[in-house]
Amino acid sequence: MPLSGKALRLARLSRRGDGRYLFVPLDHSVSDGPFVSGAGFRELVRSISEGGADAVVVHKGRARMIPPGLLTRTALVVHLSASTAHAPDVDAKVLVGDVEDAVRIGADAVSVHVNIGSPTEADQLADLGAVASACDRWGMPLLAMIYPRGPRVEDPGQPELVSHVTSIAADLGADLVKTVFASPTPRMSEVVANSPLPVLVAGGGGGGRPLHQFASSALAAGCSGLAVGRRVFAGPSPRQTVRELAEIVHGRVLATEPTPPSHMAGVL
Repeated sequence: MPLSGKALRLARLSRRGDGRYLFVPLDHSVSDGPFVSGAGFRELVRSISEGGADAVVVHKGRARMIPPGLLTRTALVVHLSASTAHAPDVDAKVLVGDVEDAVRIGADAVSVHVNIGSPTEADQLADLGAVASACDRWGMPLLAMIYPRGPRVEDPGQPELVSHVTSIAADLGADLVKTVFASPTPRMSEVVANSPLPVLVAGGGGGGRPLHQFASSALAAGCSGLAVGRRVFAGPSPRQTVRELAEIVHGRVLATEPTPPSHMAGVL
C-alpha cells in the first residue's frame, strides 16, 4: 500500500520510529504571556531538540521564527486554537489558524484544543470536526488536545470522563489525543485500553509528583507518550529535562548526545 502524506508526517512525529511521542508545547505565550525572551526562544527550541524531543508545538507566527536547521530532527506541530488568561471565559478556545497555514509553514502536524464541559463546547467540537476534514484533504495529522474542563466538571481526572473525551477525539477524526491523567493512577490503563488513538498525557500537573515519576507512571499505564511544556521550559535545564523524559518515553537516549548529571527529581 503506497504511503500517504499523512502517514509520512505521522512517522516524523515519532523520532525513534517506535510509535512513542514526546511533545513539548510552547504555545503558552498566547494564553499567559512571554515565558522567555525573543532571542531566548531559539535557544530554548535548540535545547529541546538536542534533548531528544519528538516535536515542539507552537502557533503559526512563532513557527516562522524558528530557524529550519533546528527542526531537522524535531517535528513541528502548529497549534490552531487560542484563548488568553484575560478572557471572560478562559476555557472558550477559538481557531486562530488553519491547516493551509500549517502546510505553507512546513508543519508535520496541527493541534486543536477542545474543552469538554465548557459553555462553548459546541463551537469547539464543530471546530475540531472542521479541522479534521481539512487535515484529511491536506494529508496532515491532527493532535486533539481535549480535556474535561468547565463549570459542570467536578472531577476532571475521573476515568470514565477521560475515556469519554478521548473517544470524542477519535470519533471526530483526530490521529493522536492529548488529555489529562486519570486518577486513581491504576485506572489510567482503562483509559488507554478504551481509546482507539495513541494517548499522550499532559504533564502540567502530575499530581505534585516529580516529573520522572509522573512520566514513568504514564508509560506504565500504556500511554504512547507525553506532552510537557511548563515543566520543561520553567525548569533549570530544559535540555536535560527533555533528555531524561526521552529516555523514559523511548527507553534510550541518542548515543551521539552526552548525558549530563541527573537533576530531574527536583523539577516540579
